Amino acid sequence: MNAPIRTVTGERADLLQSLRQHREFLLFTVKSLTDEQAASHPTVSELCLGGLIKHVGESERGWAKFIVEGPAGLGGDFDPSLWSEEMQKERANGFAMVGDDTLESIVADYERIAARTDDLVESLESLDIAHPLPSAPWFEPGAKWSARRAILHIIAETAQHAGHADMLREAIDGSKTMG
Repeated sequence: MNAPIRTVTGERADLLQSLRQHREFLLFTVKSLTDEQAASHPTVSELCLGGLIKHVGESERGWAKFIVEGPAGLGGDFDPSLWSEEMQKERANGFAMVGDDTLESIVADYERIAARTDDLVESLESLDIAHPLPSAPWFEPGAKWSARRAILHIIAETAQHAGHADMLREAIDGSKTMG
């Protein structure tokens, strides 16, 4: 049985169009790369292209869960001063290609996450639903974010890291997203 086709207009259409555009910019940076290139560190930074996509996907997944579940959806402790050595290593691995990670598997996972987020944006009863933010040094104490604000954060995160990814790709082989 086929799912009903939704017509998305107005604010939701604008949010989705912006998010999809920045996702395309991000994914363009890994077009035609090998796993070795995607895992490489072509600058003085520890960042790699595969790890950036993995991080953006996990961040998007977490914020989409926040929209539905509230702060528990983000999971974990947000105060780095309280992180164990294992938690710090796990966080670092979220920005790297490790173990069985391949560029293909990371991109496929990211595309599944993106499809779920798009479906959520299309189907939410209201963009005004809000939840308190978890306690973290970078969040104002007692602040709440609406679904709209969380979606805008996903867009900002994707755009910021697409810029980082563009710089890494240029360092690998001179390719650019634009220009």
